[in-house]
Amino acid sequence: MSGHSKWANIKRKKEATDSKKANIFSKLGKELTVAVKMGGSGDPNVNSKLKDVIAKAKANNMPNDNINRCIQKAVGDSNSANYEEIIYEGFGPCNTSVIVDVMTDNKNRAAADIRSIFSKSGGSLGQTGSVGYMFEKKGYILIEASDDIDEDTLMLDSLDNGAEDFVSEEGYIEITCLPENFSKLREYIESLGISMVEADIRQIATMKKELTEEEEIKFQNFIEKLEDNDDVQNVWHNADI
Repeated sequence: MSGHSKWANIKRKKEATDSKKANIFSKLGKELTVAVKMGGSGDPNVNSKLKDVIAKAKANNMPNDNINRCIQKAVGDSNSANYEEIIYEGFGPCNTSVIVDVMTDNKNRAAADIRSIFSKSGGSLGQTGSVGYMFEKKGYILIEASDDIDEDTLMLDSLDNGAEDFVSEEGYIEITCLPENFSKLREYIESLGISMVEADIRQIATMKKELTEEEEIKFQNFIEKLEDNDDVQNVWHNADI
């Protein structure tokens, strides 16, 4: 919608209800479990994937006790569910392109649920590669600007630590990098004592699709249905909202 700040969604996420937070923490707990199992260790000092997920959890205000509990449970429970990571690509309502990251212990259930959400929202699932070429995988860090941050110094040092792009506007700083440089860049920013609003590896659309106000409402309802699904970890899209 014209005139709306691009950070409106960020602020809405940070003001989420308790039920929404519980859903986010549940998804993060699943990511922590998978990171422990894939990395073969519950020690973030030797498991870089786990270290990245912990940073993501902290950026989402997940309490340290919850994080540690998830890690210890994953380390001590060899019989816990084995999750499979699946990426779905499709066409959402209003001619949008959508990528859905799924982490599930039942891929048949997940596929049926995702297909149904797309279909009922006026979209359709596509084959692998159908929309993926419209996105670039990037490390992404979002920081809230403050008087304590020297942006010029941060920009130069971020570029020295693997950043590709550095944008400061409307009170926020966006830093992007190649996925292989994400851990190094994130650790550098952490070493400065700077809190991150978001820190993860994501799919970023190379071209945006503009929506009318009516289309945006329809699209937001579609995204919320996807994000409310227990198997869905992340939803990436090219809608300019």
